[in-house]
Amino acid sequence: MEALWLSFRLAASVAALLLLISVPLAYWIARSTWRGKFLIETIVALPLVLPPTVLGFYLLVAMGANGLLGKLWFAWFGHTLAFTFTGLLLASLLYSLPFSVQPLVTAFEAVDTRLLDAAATLGAGRWRIFREISLPLAVPGLVTALVLSFAHTLGEFGVVLMVGGNIPGVTRTVSIAIYDQVQSLEYADANRMALALLFISFAVLATIFAVNRRVWAFWPSR
Repeated sequence: MEALWLSFRLAASVAALLLLISVPLAYWIARSTWRGKFLIETIVALPLVLPPTVLGFYLLVAMGANGLLGKLWFAWFGHTLAFTFTGLLLASLLYSLPFSVQPLVTAFEAVDTRLLDAAATLGAGRWRIFREISLPLAVPGLVTALVLSFAHTLGEFGVVLMVGGNIPGVTRTVSIAIYDQVQSLEYADANRMALALLFISFAVLATIFAVNRRVWAFWPSR
């Protein structure tokens, strides 16, 4: 249960922080006319194609005692980031970033620009247009980004193992606990944890499909 609770805590923290980071980033990607923005999109999407061990290795180097980030963190707080919950959180933010940004980019791009132009013509500022038009219309993308980033973090393994190791109560997440139980031939315990993740994954996907198909609407769409 300790590993499951730690995974929930990590996934919830990552999902909440990513939403704060991803909303402005995705809105900029969706609305920017800068020709070089494909470089930003490439960086954001990189964790989708990189093996988790590769990303985890470079993050471990950066957070270690000889890495730039690790040295700065040590100077500020007296310890490095590697093999800590905070380091695990930062690594998970990078690893799950595309799962939060891409649904939001799609949602913001789907907003009819004629609505935005009409609001601007009527004197609404950029912030008001974003707050009262773009953001409400992008709610399905917000839900998808939140749920996907939560679920992806909950089940991650490679990056967690590389950056956090296997410290009970600190960095030992449920996926690592399942791996350890299988290695120890404790199949019954592994099965219970695996079933829990299976049901959670089902609930996550059901939530996404339900929101995207508007089953929560009071009246069916026409």
